[in-house]
Amino acid sequence: MTLACVLGCAATTLSTEEAAFYRDVRPWGFILFRRNVESPDQVRALTEALRAAADRPDAPVMIDQEGGRVQRLGPPHWRRYPPARAYGAMAMDDRRRRDLVRLAGRLMADDLIALGINVDCAPVVDVPVAGAHDVIGDRAFAETPAEVAALARAMAEGLLAGGVLPVIKHIPGHGRARVDSHLQLPVVEAGRAELEAWDFAPFRALADMPVAMTAHVVYRALDPDSPCTTSSRVIAEILREAIGFDGLLVSDDLSMKALDGTLIDRTRSALTAGCDIVLHCNGDLAEMRAVAAGAAPLTPPAQARADAALSRLTKPLETWDRIEAMATFDAMLADLSRA
Repeated sequence: MTLACVLGCAATTLSTEEAAFYRDVRPWGFILFRRNVESPDQVRALTEALRAAADRPDAPVMIDQEGGRVQRLGPPHWRRYPPARAYGAMAMDDRRRRDLVRLAGRLMADDLIALGINVDCAPVVDVPVAGAHDVIGDRAFAETPAEVAALARAMAEGLLAGGVLPVIKHIPGHGRARVDSHLQLPVVEAGRAELEAWDFAPFRALADMPVAMTAHVVYRALDPDSPCTTSSRVIAEILREAIGFDGLLVSDDLSMKALDGTLIDRTRSALTAGCDIVLHCNGDLAEMRAVAAGAAPLTPPAQARADAALSRLTKPLETWDRIEAMATFDAMLADLSRA
């Protein structure tokens, strides 16, 4: 039995209590944060320990590695990547810009695979609007749906080429939120037609991607009472039908303050609404026990979508030379800095 949840851990090594808990509940996957990162050897040992504790050598291990301010791996052991917006703002033709973003994704994937991490919670596919909170800000590639879709696809393709699953987020769009969903529940007042034309458009263009993460956002025109993560109406009518996303649907972090109720309630509500898997990130063992208590094994449709997503990782990796790729990436960035 595999439980429909992704869980974090508290530190750079597993405690005996954590290992026993994971062995008991067998979560579908794990997620790492900056608190879990010290050195390449340490991260490799941690990912191995997580999989061993769950007795699942194929358990996915996730991380948020977007570049810019959301980058769990950084100097001195890993390079610092630009924020997404930096690529969209570069003075170059569209094809070259897409090539650069794809190369960034390929380099990131190489960083991650070497550590045993095979899922990246990137790219951000949200399109910001004037007056929105800067929780998205420069994490967005550009300011129009078409530009965001093109560059987000390039990033996702680079990750996939390197053997890492991309997670498009935050479906169906976080770009209008006027508060940070880590702290409060955003409420969007835009009408359905406006959302369709702007917010949903890049997600529709990337509906073939293997994994997506929900937005903890209320869209008044779609469901006036519940955020996407816990709204069966938004998940069925918008994500699955209007946008056409048929991949694995993962909730955003259940410990964020945008959601109310106990963690057991949040877990059950998200899974009942149509999330395939719930995500809990802070590594607090008491909270993880509550999530596990509210969770259930993956449903047959969720298991099929999870299997389909992971099957994208079985394809042979493209042949490449990392040193040459890094030199090309650095040269392109240097050219731009002189422009």
